[in-house]
Amino acid sequence: MKLKQLSIFLENKSGQLVGPCRILADAGINILTLSLADTEQFGILRLITRDWEKAKELLQAAEVVVNVTEVVAIEVQDHPGGLADVLEVIESEGLGIEYMYAFTSQLGGKAVLVFRFEDVDAAIAALAETEVNILDSVTLYKQLEG
Repeated sequence: MKLKQLSIFLENKSGQLVGPCRILADAGINILTLSLADTEQFGILRLITRDWEKAKELLQAAEVVVNVTEVVAIEVQDHPGGLADVLEVIESEGLGIEYMYAFTSQLGGKAVLVFRFEDVDAAIAALAETEVNILDSVTLYKQLEG
């Protein structure tokens, strides 16, 4: 139920984003979703690909600083209040969210959000006891890539 996310550290200046994206593109690796955050000195490009191991290897070979993080993909009803409903369950379980972002594609009319929890294993265990649908990587990748 955990997904592997690549976190790529970039210098916060113009032109730094294209390099890692080109490396993955030239290798035929599709980015399924991503998030970009920045500070004054550096940025963090967080992305999910089906073949994260190959992506990591290629990026590291190009001397790109990359870290692997475990995240959770959760289905959310795509209507007003869908996110609030899921967040209320997460809050009621006492789970801390470090950050979150969304996939650009829907699955069966539902939105898919990526959550980085303070304790991923505890979050999965707690959410498994609720009505929140946690997606495993096989199901997610299969549905997203057709």
